[in-house]
Amino acid sequence: LVFEFIWSLLFVILNFSIMIDIITFGSATWDIFLKPNGPETIKDEKKFITGKGICFNLGSKIDVDEIHFSSGGAGTNTATTFVKQGFKTAYCGRVGGDFAGKEIISELKKLGIKTNFTYRTSEKPTNTSVVLSGADEDRTIFVYRGASEVFEKKDIPWNKLKAKWFYIGPLSGKLCDIFEEIVDFAKKNNIKVAVNPGNSQLSYPPEKLKSILQKVAILLLNHEEASFLTKIPYSNESEIFKKIDQMCPGITIMTKGPAGVVASDGKYIYSADVLKVKVVDRTGAGDSFGAGFLSELIKTNGDIESAMQFGVANSAGCLSKWGAKNGLLEKNTSYERVNVKKEECGENNL
Repeated sequence: LVFEFIWSLLFVILNFSIMIDIITFGSATWDIFLKPNGPETIKDEKKFITGKGICFNLGSKIDVDEIHFSSGGAGTNTATTFVKQGFKTAYCGRVGGDFAGKEIISELKKLGIKTNFTYRTSEKPTNTSVVLSGADEDRTIFVYRGASEVFEKKDIPWNKLKAKWFYIGPLSGKLCDIFEEIVDFAKKNNIKVAVNPGNSQLSYPPEKLKSILQKVAILLLNHEEASFLTKIPYSNESEIFKKIDQMCPGITIMTKGPAGVVASDGKYIYSADVLKVKVVDRTGAGDSFGAGFLSELIKTNGDIESAMQFGVANSAGCLSKWGAKNGLLEKNTSYERVNVKKEECGENNL
C-alpha cells in the first residue's frame, strides 16, 4: 500500500512538472450520428433559411440505417490531433458526471491527453449532439449545450497552466465571458495563442475584440465567420481577407470548405485547394485543419506552405470517417500534398 501511494504521488508530481506543449480550450461533446431511412427533402426558401428542410411523418417510427457514437467538441478534437502528432497535450474543460463524461475522460487518457484540467460536474449533463445525415452529404445537428456552458473563471487552475501554446476553440456560456482573460494570461506568461473563435467570441464589442486579436499568433476562421467578423458581404472575399489581415498581426487563415483555404502572414498570401476524398461525415473538419496546421507549423519552425498541406491532409482524413477523431492522421504517416500558391500581398491576390 505504501509503495502504491508513493508511485501515485510521483505520477501526479511528474504529470504537473512536465512542460506541456499545447493546452486546448473548448467544448467536449458526446456525438450521436443517425442516418435515417429516406427523409423527405423540402425546398421552400420562405420557410427555411438555407432554402431546404427535411420532413418526417409526425407520430411515426423512423427506421435508422446507420448509427455511430463518438466524442467530439473543439477542445477534445484538436487535442487529439496534437497528441497524435507527438505533442504533450492537455485539455482544459468540463464534462458531466454522466456516462458520456466518463467515456470522454477515459478516451482522453487512452490517447495520452492529460486530464489534469478536465473536470466533471453534476450541475449539467455532458454536451450532446445528435447529427442527422441526409442526402448529398447534408446534415442537421441538434445541439445540447451542457457541462461546458458552466465552466468558468474560478474553475481554471491558472497557476498550473504552463504551456508553449494555447489553442482556443469556439467558447460559449460562462467560459466565453473570460475569453479575453485567457488570451491576456497567455500573453503575460509568454504562451503563444491560436484561436478559432465561434460567434459568441466574434460578437464581443469591436474595440475589445480588436485588442484581443492583436495578441493572437494564429487566427482561424471559416468564410461565414470571416464575413460576420468584418461585416463585409460573403461574396466580397478579397476585401474580407484584407480587413482580417489588418485586424490580426499574426497568421490569419480563412477556410472555404470545398473551395479550399487561404492564409496570410502579412507579407504573402497562400492559397490551396482541398484533397478530393469520399466524404463520409463533415464533423470536426475545421478542427482537424486548424490543429493540423499548427502541428506542422511548430514542427517546421514556421513553414506555412507545409502547415497548409498537412492541415488539408488531416482534414481530408477526418472527412473520410464517421466522427471528428477516427480519420485523423498519425505521426509520420505519409499523405498526399496539395499544391500551395504563394503570392505577395496585393490588390488582386484573391
